[in-house]
Amino acid sequence: MAMSMGGGDSDKPMGDMNTTPLIDVMLVLLIMFIITIPIQTHATKLDLPPPSNLPNNIKPDFNQVNIDFLNTIYWNDQEVTLEQLQTFLNQVGQIQPAESQPELRLKPDQLAKYEIVNKVMAMAQQAGITKMGFVGNEAYA
Repeated sequence: MAMSMGGGDSDKPMGDMNTTPLIDVMLVLLIMFIITIPIQTHATKLDLPPPSNLPNNIKPDFNQVNIDFLNTIYWNDQEVTLEQLQTFLNQVGQIQPAESQPELRLKPDQLAKYEIVNKVMAMAQQAGITKMGFVGNEAYA
C-alpha cells in the first residue's frame, strides 16, 4: 500500500526561482566594489606662507569678568559695581578697530543668577565689544 505525502500534483515544475544566493553574491560584489574604489578628494591649491620655527610668545590681551555665587561682579579680580563695569566695558568698546579690542572672558559661577549674567552680556554688547568668550564651560559639560 503506497502512501502519498504532500498534496496533489508533485509532477509540476516549481515556478519560483530561489533568488537568495543571487542576492548574496550581489551584496558581496557591491561591498568589494565599495572597498576597491579610491576615495576622491577635492584639492584646492593654497599659497601658504612659509612656516617659522619661532615660538609665538605673544599672549593676547584679555579682560576677565567673574561673577561669584553671591552675584558679586569682578573686573580682572577687582570687585566692581554694575555702573563701574559699564564704564570699563565702554572704554574697551571704544577701541578701534574692533580687531584690536582685547578679548572679554566671562566666567560666571555655577550658582550665579542668570539675570546678572544676562545683564553683563547685554552691557558688553551695548558697549560694542566684539570679542567675548566663556571661561569654565568644561565644569558644566
